[in-house]
Amino acid sequence: MKTNFKKILLSLIKSWLFSLAIALLIATSVKSSLADWNDIPSGSMQPTILVGDRVFVNKLAYDFKIPYTTFHLSKWSDPKRGEIVVFFSPEDGKRLIKRVIGTPGDTIAMADNRLFINDQFVGYNSFGQQDIDKIEKNLRDGNLFFTENLKGKQHAVMFSPSRPALRSFGPVTIPQGKYFMMGDNRDNSADSRFFGFVDRERIVGQATVVVISRDKSFLHSRWSRFLTKLI
Repeated sequence: MKTNFKKILLSLIKSWLFSLAIALLIATSVKSSLADWNDIPSGSMQPTILVGDRVFVNKLAYDFKIPYTTFHLSKWSDPKRGEIVVFFSPEDGKRLIKRVIGTPGDTIAMADNRLFINDQFVGYNSFGQQDIDKIEKNLRDGNLFFTENLKGKQHAVMFSPSRPALRSFGPVTIPQGKYFMMGDNRDNSADSRFFGFVDRERIVGQATVVVISRDKSFLHSRWSRFLTKLI
């Protein structure tokens, strides 16, 4: 009797473990190839993305990869200038989130934080007081805010005049298969100004939405940022 019970119990455990393993494999495969989220630990994309945001990453925005790899099975699009993407740093392999500033063939330069793409100055507009009031209070002091126009895509950028930063470089021409990334927090972002161009294969997907947001803990949620589309 005891032997039969042990056999039945062992069979149930094996069956349960197998089902769990299959479920985990499916879940991680989806996370690896279709969709994922990215927690934001640093302020390099402020004021667009804040520390404590969790953003949705569409891994099917540009291509379909073999799970757990960067090998493309199929590709239907490429990142466009102005889009926010997640990629693996060419410097140390860390997963980063930045904005696409330059695409293959573009010539990029910056002079005292004035961005030039293909010899054309990128237009900036100052924030009005109504827009500044929407920014987190701890970001306002000592910083300047503008909207930047990248190929018709208007988005916010932030400058910190008192902070030492790389504000001028180039011009540099982006090779085929490479991209130039920058953070919206221009004076506090480790990006392509420092680690160079990013290979197309290293781009994981497009960041599209702030799913949830919290200020240090879930007890201090930023409810107004939940399900906010990234621009």
